[in-house]
Amino acid sequence: MYRIKILNNISPAGLARLDHTRFQAGDGLDQEDGILVRSADLHNYPFPDTLQAVARAGAGTNNIPIDRCSQRGIVVFNTPGANANAVKELVIAAMLIASRDVLGGAGWVREQARIPQSDVAAAVEQGKSAFSGPELSRKTLGVIGLGAIGELVANVALELGMDVYGYDPYLSVDTALRLDRHVHVVHTLDELYRAADYITLHIPCTPDTQGIINARSMGKMKDQVRILNLARGELVNDGDMISALESGQVARYVTDFPNQRIAGVRNVIALPHLGASTPESEENCAIMAVRQLQDYLLNGNIRNAVNLPDVALEWSGLSRLCMIHKNVPAMLTQIMGVLSRDNINVENMTNKSKGDYAYSMVDVNTRVTGQVAADLRAIPNMIRVRVLHH
Repeated sequence: MYRIKILNNISPAGLARLDHTRFQAGDGLDQEDGILVRSADLHNYPFPDTLQAVARAGAGTNNIPIDRCSQRGIVVFNTPGANANAVKELVIAAMLIASRDVLGGAGWVREQARIPQSDVAAAVEQGKSAFSGPELSRKTLGVIGLGAIGELVANVALELGMDVYGYDPYLSVDTALRLDRHVHVVHTLDELYRAADYITLHIPCTPDTQGIINARSMGKMKDQVRILNLARGELVNDGDMISALESGQVARYVTDFPNQRIAGVRNVIALPHLGASTPESEENCAIMAVRQLQDYLLNGNIRNAVNLPDVALEWSGLSRLCMIHKNVPAMLTQIMGVLSRDNINVENMTNKSKGDYAYSMVDVNTRVTGQVAADLRAIPNMIRVRVLHH
């Protein structure tokens, strides 16, 4: 029976998808085969030798030591797209509150109501102009990142009467087909910066994207641009953003990742990380994470791993070899050599790579012995070998 360690509160809707005849799940288990996690920090977590996979019920994996997992042959899953609708809806709200000072106006009305014997209705008529702002219709939205969330945002912005520019150097064919044909997909960020009245970020934070919104990039944007960051706080250089807000280059900055430095700055709207905070999103993420973890442990299939390629294979033998190894030459030759020496016939196989690592699945028509598995593990640059039986 596989042991699944539960960290954080995982939606019961997801846990119900576990086959309880094959899996034991709980927060007090040790020597676990898998981990289900949301926000718990695993960077100093002592991974047991039994651990084969970590499934994050969410898109971001900054709380997981990806390099250490890869070196240990631990597959790290996330759930891209499971919270996309929740974030899309919050982006719409962010554009509205970045345009008209809805939050400031509501707070001001509450203050008027606290004044003894005040005439709130009269005060509102006199003071409402201080909270006015532009409509979204006929304005231009720039969407940086056209993945699961960015694509939804781009399409719904068209429904709001906006002109939409999108940028994504890694735009997939599937996403391109889902994008409305009226979205202007541009090839450089400069094109987007020049056109956009509003800019929304939907990209991961990597060494290449960290601080992508900075003094230089904001200098290429329209005056009084409104910037929305519901992706990752580190995508925006806080110091440069504060300067741009003070000068009026940026009219409003909405961030879902407040910190001590940025939260109290004038014209910053800081939200308490609400992007995926809906019951529907939490259920979707949990269900997707459980399905991916279960499919990997039972069948060796990998879908939506951040450190290994997507690989899936229909069963066609008695035993299945699942091998994580370095992406170096001659690995398949060595694997086939071990199987050939033991007179094992291969029914089906597949191999894919992602960066420095690769994954091979081989179905064979005999039950693989412990000695064969040991011989495979002895191959240089082999990281992990699992043997599954149908």
